[in-house]
Amino acid sequence: MLTRFTSLETIVSHILLFDSDNNTRTALNEVIRGEIPAPVLTADTCPHALEQIRNHSVTLAFCQLGDQNDDALELIQQINTLNPHIVTILLVPEETTIGTKRILQSGAHFFLHAPTTPQEIIQLTHRALQHALLLQPAVESEPKQDDGFSDIIGQSSSMQHLFTMITRLADDGESTILIQGESGTGKELVAKAVHLNSPRRNANFVPLNCAAIPDELLESELFGYEKGAFTGAINNKKGRLQHAEGGTLFLDEIGDMKPSLQAKLLRVIQEKEFEPVGSVKSIKVNVRIVAATHRNLEEAVAKGSFREDLYYRLNVIPLQIPPLRDRKDDIALLLEHFTQKFCTSKKRHIFTYSDQALNCLKRYPWPGNVRELENLVQRLSILHMGETVAPKDLPEKYLHEEVAPSLLTRFNEQGTTDFNSRVSEFEDRLILQALMQTGGNKKEAAELLNLKRTTLLEKIKKKQLDKALNKLENQSGL
Repeated sequence: MLTRFTSLETIVSHILLFDSDNNTRTALNEVIRGEIPAPVLTADTCPHALEQIRNHSVTLAFCQLGDQNDDALELIQQINTLNPHIVTILLVPEETTIGTKRILQSGAHFFLHAPTTPQEIIQLTHRALQHALLLQPAVESEPKQDDGFSDIIGQSSSMQHLFTMITRLADDGESTILIQGESGTGKELVAKAVHLNSPRRNANFVPLNCAAIPDELLESELFGYEKGAFTGAINNKKGRLQHAEGGTLFLDEIGDMKPSLQAKLLRVIQEKEFEPVGSVKSIKVNVRIVAATHRNLEEAVAKGSFREDLYYRLNVIPLQIPPLRDRKDDIALLLEHFTQKFCTSKKRHIFTYSDQALNCLKRYPWPGNVRELENLVQRLSILHMGETVAPKDLPEKYLHEEVAPSLLTRFNEQGTTDFNSRVSEFEDRLILQALMQTGGNKKEAAELLNLKRTTLLEKIKKKQLDKALNKLENQSGL
């Protein structure tokens, strides 16, 4: 059974950039156009932005919040009313007079603090487009055969087992599922495959990333709210639960949900009902819950950060996605698919890989999993000019079996070493490796290292690791 990862470009119609400052719009436009081959629309006023949305099909909207005005917040609210499938990103300047509560209640799908770097914009754009892909309404133009495996690639024994498990779990249509796997393994795709193969396939598949939405906003996003529930709640709003009625609610990164919200979710699973924020009236709901996480929830339960009763309710049927390093038989297949995809889109000659290069890639441990392999092929599709990719054409880190240098210490001629400097070097390597694995996202890197974000930022600044990270990124092309 063979399927593929969906190309994000296929679901992008137009990208809207809203900002009153022409220079800021131009700079953002250059970053976006260099990464996503989609038409970009610009607007400097709310009426102009709404006109663009009415006249064009828009997938993604960047809205820059002014220092002293909230036009962007009003625009986002109107976008959500006009077309809830448009994914909105709110750019928030560091020094703004707009209150935090007002910003969080805007209804934006993603937030990004300005000033930003091109890398942060690109990373968040891809996350937003993945979200947009899952929000797309199902459209059947003509009858077609679809195995429902939502663009997952694999023919190794572990992936065949995964396909079998998806089919069996999907047939049930009711039991709660917990999908576990590392970042980049495709947990969202597996969740959607379960939905598309289930009796609920004709209803909505509604995703919600618990780590991408601030805690203050997550409750209203999940349950919705009543008019007047808080300042700025000028209308009733349905939550993701109601949108998923009869279908599947996918809760990604469930391990990031705060305990008070975990208790409310437990009631939904047990009683099949909930109350919107600001309401005392319960609403019955018929929804299948599929959750996913890269965290070890058993450890979280032991530490007290995740409710034990909710864990056992979610973990009725566990589904583990194997990391790419455990299914290296699929690497050649993935390389072939992504090479054809990127070379075709760029109208480039499709190249192949030498046995030596393929062996190097099979030895590499792939901490970023399929997502990292896709990024590598995209880089090669731009820079490689030959017929065949040889080891010399690969970034240096793929030529070694280990990501980090050996932990064996080199002693000097006297048989001693500087303990403190060695510990500091090892700390540098861990931090850089975590940043590379998370694409430079410092919050996610801090979580991988089990550090506070502020502690990680202090270490990066003190050790001046930004330059080292930039060098590694240039070498790897990520």
